[in-house]
Amino acid sequence: MKGLHLHVDCASGAAGDMLLGALIDLGVPVEAIGDALDAVGAGRWRLRVAGAVRGGVAAVDVTVDTKATEDAAFRLAHTHAHAPHGHHRYAAIRARIVDAAFAPGVRERALDIFDRLARAEAKLHGMSVADVEFHEVGAIDSIVDVVGTAAALAWLAPTGITCREVAMGSGTLRCAHGVLPVPAPAALEVMREAGGVMADGNLARELCTPTGAAILAHAVTAWTAAPRGRARGVGWGAGDASFADRPNVLRVTAYEPAAADPDTVWQLDANVDDMSPELCAPALDAIFAAGALDAWWTPITMKKGRPALGLSALVAGAAARDAVTAAILAHTTTIGVRYAPRERVVLARRTVEVATRYGAIAVKVASDATGTVRNAAPEYEACAAAALRAGVPAKLVFAAALAAYDAQQ
Repeated sequence: MKGLHLHVDCASGAAGDMLLGALIDLGVPVEAIGDALDAVGAGRWRLRVAGAVRGGVAAVDVTVDTKATEDAAFRLAHTHAHAPHGHHRYAAIRARIVDAAFAPGVRERALDIFDRLARAEAKLHGMSVADVEFHEVGAIDSIVDVVGTAAALAWLAPTGITCREVAMGSGTLRCAHGVLPVPAPAALEVMREAGGVMADGNLARELCTPTGAAILAHAVTAWTAAPRGRARGVGWGAGDASFADRPNVLRVTAYEPAAADPDTVWQLDANVDDMSPELCAPALDAIFAAGALDAWWTPITMKKGRPALGLSALVAGAAARDAVTAAILAHTTTIGVRYAPRERVVLARRTVEVATRYGAIAVKVASDATGTVRNAAPEYEACAAAALRAGVPAKLVFAAALAAYDAQQ
């Protein structure tokens, strides 16, 4: 299932455990998720994975063991100054994620998801992000869901993720602050910030949790219908409640494009002539985090012969276009962004693993509409990690992976 496009169906809402369950059902090894939980100190023992049936649909049910143990590694509540008993300060949670020895891609995803949650809570409660507090049980549950899902997405390495809309629910909910309207304020703020598409869901209860909203806000690259293509895998994640009118499940489908037909993306462009080069890299990071499919800097010459940089980005969909535009305006010194639709042809992509003397290496394979392979390239992160372990140049691992792939053909 690696290297395919993912589409998320949220007719019954979204929660962290539902998303994680669907990704496990899709084929993500529980061991990869457990490694990430061990790295952050939460412990793989907290994760409970079982089969379940919701409304006649078989799904994977994920639960989190929040019980305290004598040797529990995640004890932030008592190690951070001024944190009330039974609460975790976000600053401490974030520090633990930053320091963890994750597999490539996990840290960045987990931080972005948790940052979205913390920003929403900070805005709602009128405090700084660092001072946001999570109740102990809720914090542990969120850490497992967020870090686990980040690990699952990093393992899958999807080419893109789409979602048409998220059922949020309606009515009211009771929490520590009393009775509040649904959608839950934090979930609504996360979706608002991300430009996510919401629907009522025709059910008078909370359907989308803040954690579910934050994961979708991070992962979805375009809020649109499922793409044209062939389904290569389907994963179902179970929710906790039982509904009379529908199965309480979330579905993730892995798609392989049916053919290299033209599709349309937006290209955003801006000229920058007054920004420190040191800020270029973090600006690109922010642009990718906002949903860009690709982004790049180009040396240009502006009026009066002035050397400058041209910034370009490709995005799919109007929501992503607006989010990336906002990121460009926020993280660069430009005062304007141009955009226009662009047609493109994209080869179908899949990822295979090959065995080399340096270990297993992922190779991305691109094929045309006839199924003819047009390109095969080892994944850089996998080659770099293997080279570091073996103490050899990355180019040797790269060459060995290509040779191993060629030998399989």
